[in-house]
Amino acid sequence: MGNAPIAVKHCLNYGALVGDSPWLPWLLQEKKGPDIHKFPDFVKIVEVGPRDGLQNEKEMVPTEVKIQLIDMLSQTGLSVIEATSFVSSKWVAQMADHTEVLRGINKLPHVRYPVLTPNLQGFQAAVEAGASEVAVFGSASETFSKRNINCSIEESMRRFEQVITMAKQAGIPVRGYVSCTLGCPYEGDIQPAQVTKVVKRLLELGCYEVSLGDTTGAGTAGSMAAMLRAVTTEVPVHALAVHCHDTYGQALANILTALQWPALDKGQELEGSAGPLGVGLDWGGSNSSIAEPLNPCDNAPLKGQGGNYPFIAHY
Repeated sequence: MGNAPIAVKHCLNYGALVGDSPWLPWLLQEKKGPDIHKFPDFVKIVEVGPRDGLQNEKEMVPTEVKIQLIDMLSQTGLSVIEATSFVSSKWVAQMADHTEVLRGINKLPHVRYPVLTPNLQGFQAAVEAGASEVAVFGSASETFSKRNINCSIEESMRRFEQVITMAKQAGIPVRGYVSCTLGCPYEGDIQPAQVTKVVKRLLELGCYEVSLGDTTGAGTAGSMAAMLRAVTTEVPVHALAVHCHDTYGQALANILTALQWPALDKGQELEGSAGPLGVGLDWGGSNSSIAEPLNPCDNAPLKGQGGNYPFIAHY
């Protein structure tokens, strides 16, 4: 290629492109190798808009509006909606009305309404408010853990152990989040081995599944593939979810990579939010933006629990 810049040569090299973007052969209808799988027949989209989508809003959202939002979402066919977060109002003022929100929503029998609980105090408050499922959130980045939840990774695990132990006694299921799996705003790249270590620890403590979060949105199809390759060699695939932010427009590519991964081809989980695009939010587009590229060619919707919808949320 003569004097073309190295970056251009790399982009024109099919082998390098496939290495960085394992979903590319599918787009070119050239399924090659064991790493490229068809899309699953069923995908679970988790609606986290009422919590992750609202917590960074500068203007306080009235409690009645939050309740109305969740009630409306409950009518869409979603099977799980993350309702709120039982964190201290000192750190997240937007979630200060967590008790009122959880008690005020119209809980439908086919919908689950998990809440975030960072520590034992938050868990106890959540249970008192009527929570039947909770989630704990950690990080694969030591610095981010200290900045986000004011403790080291090891300290966070000790907190989570208290929550999970009490949850087991109460018969309440617990999920886990791991942030910064594809990069940290303070440390930069995070090694897949570190992600695997944290995920395994959460599962050992008793989380029934763990969400792999691209917190900064800097992940690419290549880094998603590398991370999944590491994690799925040591972690049961049925216990994984992906949580993609669209900060740099990479969320859909990362989602498609995960959905075609051999470990994620049997109805694995995908988290999503209908919130506005922005740093710190979940998938920043509409759920239909995820569903459309996965629908069959005849546009017939995929079916699942909770209604005749392209994809059904499940958390």
